[in-house]
Amino acid sequence: MKNISLRDEVYEELSRLKREGESFSDVIMRLLRNNRERSLELLRRYAGKLRGSDIEEMIMEERRKFRVREFDL
Repeated sequence: MKNISLRDEVYEELSRLKREGESFSDVIMRLLRNNRERSLELLRRYAGKLRGSDIEEMIMEERRKFRVREFDL
């Protein structure tokens, strides 16, 4: 068990999201799992969609132009 500090507005938001019988830990875990599942779904939906497209070529061309610059301070 760990203690964490939350800003008042974060605590209030978590309080509003809290379901009957849920602890604050349960609320946070539910939110994290939902976010992870949504992210995975988006990856599955769009993975490979740009492959071979004009957009992919444009992105790759822009990346080739990018160079890290060093500056003397």
